[in-house]
Amino acid sequence: MAPPNQLCLVLVIFLSIFSLSPLPTSAIIPKANVPLPIHSSQLVKNLCNGKAIQNRKFCLKALSSAKVIMAMDTTQLGNLIMKLGAANARATLNVYNEIIKKPCSPQALKALDCCVEAYKYAILSFEMVSSELVEDPQITNYDVAVIGLEIANCEKELINAKVQTPRLLARNRFMKYYISVGYEITSTLELENPNEY
Repeated sequence: MAPPNQLCLVLVIFLSIFSLSPLPTSAIIPKANVPLPIHSSQLVKNLCNGKAIQNRKFCLKALSSAKVIMAMDTTQLGNLIMKLGAANARATLNVYNEIIKKPCSPQALKALDCCVEAYKYAILSFEMVSSELVEDPQITNYDVAVIGLEIANCEKELINAKVQTPRLLARNRFMKYYISVGYEITSTLELENPNEY
C-alpha cells in the first residue's frame, strides 16, 4: 500500500487534471429528477390572489420556499407567514440599528428611533400572532393591521425628517407587503373559523 503522502500527491494531480479538462458541467453535476423552480401550491395561489395583497408577484416569490409550499392548511401557512414577517422585521431592525449609529440630524435620529420602535413592535406582534392564529383569528387580524399602522407612522416620520435612504424605503415597502400577506391570511382564517362568542 502506498504511503499517505503519495496518495495525497496522486489525488492532487488527478483533481488538477480533472478540473482543467473541458468536460461539460452536466457530466460533473447530475441532473435532479425534481424540478428546480418550486411551483406554488393552490393554497398559496389563492392567498396571493386575495384582496389585501398589495403585490402578487412578491407574495408568490416570498411564499415559494419548499416549507411554505408544503403547508397543509391555512393555519399552518399562516404560522409560516408570521415567521417570515418576523424574520423580515428583524432584518430590517438590524438595518435601522446600523444606520442609527451614523451621525445624523436630531430630526433624523428621532425618525429613526420611531422606526426602531415600530420594527420591535412588528417582531413581537408577528411572533404573537403566530402563536394565536388558532385561538382567535379576529384578534390576530387586528394585530396585523396595527403593525401596518406602526410602519406607516415610521414612514411618515422619515418623510418629515427628510430621511431618503433608498435601503430603508425598500425595506419598509417589503414590510408592507408582508403585512398585506399577513392580513390576508388572518382574514382567510377569520372567515374559515368565525368567532362564536
